[in-house]
Amino acid sequence: MSSHADPVLDGPPDEVPDAREFIEAAMRWHFDPETGSPYWLERARTLGFDPRRDVHTLDDLRMFPNVANELRDVRVEDLIPRGYGPEPAVVGVYESGGTTGPPKRVVLLADWLDRVTRRAMRDMDERSYPRGVNWLFVGPSGPHIFGELVARQALARGGVRFSIDLDPRWVKKCIADGRLDEAERYAEHLIDQATFPLETQDAGVLITTPPLLERLARRNRLVDLVNEKISVIVWGGAHMDPDTRHLLRTEVFPKVHLYGMYGSTMILSGLAERAGLTEDDPCVFDAISPYVSLRVVDPDTGEDVPYGERGQVVMNHVSKGMLLPNNLERDLATRIEGPPGQLGDSVADVGPLRTFENEQVIEGVY
Repeated sequence: MSSHADPVLDGPPDEVPDAREFIEAAMRWHFDPETGSPYWLERARTLGFDPRRDVHTLDDLRMFPNVANELRDVRVEDLIPRGYGPEPAVVGVYESGGTTGPPKRVVLLADWLDRVTRRAMRDMDERSYPRGVNWLFVGPSGPHIFGELVARQALARGGVRFSIDLDPRWVKKCIADGRLDEAERYAEHLIDQATFPLETQDAGVLITTPPLLERLARRNRLVDLVNEKISVIVWGGAHMDPDTRHLLRTEVFPKVHLYGMYGSTMILSGLAERAGLTEDDPCVFDAISPYVSLRVVDPDTGEDVPYGERGQVVMNHVSKGMLLPNNLERDLATRIEGPPGQLGDSVADVGPLRTFENEQVIEGVY
């Protein structure tokens, strides 16, 4: 059991709390010596401001430094707020992709997993996801969070998850070393494995990455099986350009709903493609405010770009279990106005930066 938690931090998943009230409550929680995590209580000494006194709004979160790189070597025990007590309900420890150096680590707590799973169920109802069907997941499990979220969502939706595991870091290493043939063979090996559950099992949802979905689309037999059995395809973990998205939706899988998912281990969740988009609309992702909010900024100045312009994505995560403001992602996106009541921006046509933290970005298959 947690102590001293403001009720607004534990509000029902289907209610959106008042943003100012929520952010102020989160600052009290994370920076009270009785409830905050050892990491943030120690880090607070170097901030130059008092979050409990000075941070009230989304804009005020800009006062925080981007501490994401510090999560490469912080003890994970030090990331758990003390208010959860001596036996916090930890689901697992998950890592970033390790695209630019050693991976960063976050702790997933059960209350947040329950919140994002319930949110996902609402999103799926709005997008006509079937219930009571099995899911086929071709993507990474641990140490990435993607597989954990998919497994929980499949169960909550009334099915089970068939899983074809992949190691995206091996693909990136092969590409970085110039062993492109090895990376290609490994990707084809994954599609080979996906063939068996598609042929022998009942699955109604397919979740995978765009590079793997494109490879699957080259095999006529698998395209036929997907169009016959699958009603929803969800892609995520890597980027999909608008032309490929249009081709897959209209010609390759015309009978299947195709939805994107944009997420990050660093925000402990994924953002669903906006419901109701037409064939001519860009692929837009909305935030889960006030818990997850986005900004799109000029990479050189850090200032917000105008709506309709492209810039680098900045993500904020503010919840009872974790605080990670101003995380600069390795993604470029078009800044889109969010729906009424959303904090911050929505984003469209997300794509990778060429370089990030002075290293070339290798996306690979995830």
